[in-house]
Amino acid sequence: MELWYLVAGVLASVVAVPIDRSKKKDEKQIKPESPDTGLYYDRYLREVIDVLETDTHFREKLQTANVEDIKSGKLSTELDFVSHHIRTKLDELKRQEVSRLRMLIKAKMDAEQGESVQIDHLNLLKQIEHLDPKNAHTFEARDLELLIQAATKDLEHYDQAHHEEFKRYEMLKEHERREYLKSLDEEKRNAEEARFQQMKEKHKEHPKVNVPGSRDQLKEVWEETDGLDPNEFNPKTFFKLHDTNNDGVLDEQELEALFTKELEKVYDPKNEEDDMVEMEEERLRMREHVMNEVDTDKDRLVTLEEFLKSTEKKEFLEPEEWETLDETQIYTEEELRQYERELAEQEAEIAHKVEQLRKEHEDLQRRQSELDAQKKEYQQALQQMEQKKSQQKDKAPPSGPGGELKFQPPEAAADVRAPVNEPAQVQPEVERLDRAPGHQADHPQPPGHQADHPQPPGHQADHPQPPGHQADQPLPPGHQANHPLPPGHQANQPLPPGHQDNHPLPPGHQAAPPAPAAHDPEEKQAEQAVPL
Repeated sequence: MELWYLVAGVLASVVAVPIDRSKKKDEKQIKPESPDTGLYYDRYLREVIDVLETDTHFREKLQTANVEDIKSGKLSTELDFVSHHIRTKLDELKRQEVSRLRMLIKAKMDAEQGESVQIDHLNLLKQIEHLDPKNAHTFEARDLELLIQAATKDLEHYDQAHHEEFKRYEMLKEHERREYLKSLDEEKRNAEEARFQQMKEKHKEHPKVNVPGSRDQLKEVWEETDGLDPNEFNPKTFFKLHDTNNDGVLDEQELEALFTKELEKVYDPKNEEDDMVEMEEERLRMREHVMNEVDTDKDRLVTLEEFLKSTEKKEFLEPEEWETLDETQIYTEEELRQYERELAEQEAEIAHKVEQLRKEHEDLQRRQSELDAQKKEYQQALQQMEQKKSQQKDKAPPSGPGGELKFQPPEAAADVRAPVNEPAQVQPEVERLDRAPGHQADHPQPPGHQADHPQPPGHQADHPQPPGHQADQPLPPGHQANHPLPPGHQANQPLPPGHQDNHPLPPGHQAAPPAPAAHDPEEKQAEQAVPL
């Protein structure tokens, strides 16, 4: 904890308390909570200090160091002698801090200029003063030096920045009150003004507030908080009673705790007229007053010696009357008008950005509608394509083993002509004659020849066979079954009774005439599709 005040510089610059070796190792000690610095790198500062406090060598060097050595960065050279695991922890803390800063920078740039802006993290990190941006991976002595210097400088201006923030808060309250009055009619406006003045007067009705750090103020704490006899007030005893962490100094938080009784005289959270934000500002003013009167070396810590010397001053014994915030002018009328002009500019800028965002939103909605319509059209086109593919797939002819198309003739054509490997039959009782070698069954017919010539009157193509006649009887010796057919002879013509298979037709007898020209297209296609 002591190292926290030393490294923080402005908040802390105390020498570490020597370790009491006589205490038992298992004795638990309550570590006081580190004060909040209000800095944007407060967590990083706390974690670095907590890690350094665990190193014995660094603590021993710290005991002999003074405030100036710490503030100047001379103590940072001792970082080279700390243990390896301490350096490893510090390296990890720095990497996390660099990553956090990059995220903050990106978020800020995105909010101000949009997400499409290219960010130069290295140049932006150079503006960070509490670490070395050139080395983002290891914590070196330069990092500790920069951290101490940055915390010292930033904390010196912290109180002033807090006062400016409070002033803007008060001006905003007054601006909103005046704008509200403008919205009322005259009667209501007068009633509201009267109520406001009544609340101000009620807030001023409080007991006398003692000057912070004066004998009257400390004796009141001695009596009401500590429960001791005011006639036995002892400054040294008082100092030790309120050095809650026993580090030999009163830090800012311990001093502010002394002003609680005085603040309770003026501010009550239950009262409408009491503003708790004003109470914290009043606490800050009291602490600054004590530091200016007591802290002679300006290290923002009050030692016992400084405290005892302050009790000997005239201001301690006979202080002037303390003026509270309600008796102090926080801002001027000109400052209020300037603040209102700034607010108007900010509101105009915000309104412009809102209008831009509204237009962008409408444009995005329009583009989304167009995309939805295109998507719907594409889906419909895709559905139609899928339907066509499905229909074509259903009509596609089957394929053979080698992938070739295999056409199947319709059933109507199957009755006209028999398969290739089976003899074509016109009648079940008559067997088709075998073809002679080289004979072409589908040779072109001679001109004027009709394959399907009508039969002569009285001739029956399907007349029954005579008794004892066998269609498959053996041929006589020397007879050739496959001899070429005579011109005009029909291969499948039924034989008359007693007629021999290969008997030539009588003169003038014509075989079956050819099929008529007006043949069914599907039947013709089926016949052409059957291979020979």
